Amino acid sequence: QVGLVESGGGSVQAGGSLRLSCASYGYTYTIYCMGWFRQAPGKEREGVAAIYTGGGRTYYADSVKGRFTISQDSAKNTLYLQMNSLKPEDTAMYYCAADHADKACGLGLLTNGKFGYWGQGTQVTVSS
Repeated sequence: QVGLVESGGGSVQAGGSLRLSCASYGYTYTIYCMGWFRQAPGKEREGVAAIYTGGGRTYYADSVKGRFTISQDSAKNTLYLQMNSLKPEDTAMYYCAADHADKACGLGLLTNGKFGYWGQGTQVTVSS
């Protein structure tokens, strides 16, 4: 079993930055794919970014490309999402996700959201 705990959410003005963290614990050494998702009220969940932990390849939704950066610190079992140039439309609950997927880690998995483990979420609010 794998546990995920997000932190770092908060309120920020448009144009500002936030860094989200996701600490993982448990049976993590067979986790090869990790990602960030978000869901705004009344909207479907959206895949934001994913990373193949085996090699570091990253994948991004078009809506955040160039503004958000996903990264990992394997020694700390922590996933990060650096969010710059935030916009009001980035306001959402952000969730960390993890999966054992190896070759399947990529935009497809980010789009279908079929990750096996999920955190509880951290709220990000961007005001104009």
